[in-house]
Amino acid sequence: MVRAKFKCVEKTQTEQGDKIKLQPVTSGGKENEEFFKWTPWGSMEIGTINENVITQFKVGGEYYIDYTPVE
Repeated sequence: MVRAKFKCVEKTQTEQGDKIKLQPVTSGGKENEEFFKWTPWGSMEIGTINENVITQFKVGGEYYIDYTPVE
């Protein structure tokens, strides 16, 4: 398993649902700086109409994302 830490930088409502944009955490404390050594650069966008998912993401919030191989 690989664990990355991302920050929600944008939430946008569209005609197709909500778009959530995340970017890797790179600063803001010792844990974040250590995490950035191993977290890939880039960004992630999620599109959803699921209100339960939308309400869980707050702009400025940080989230762990776990990547687990599928057997």
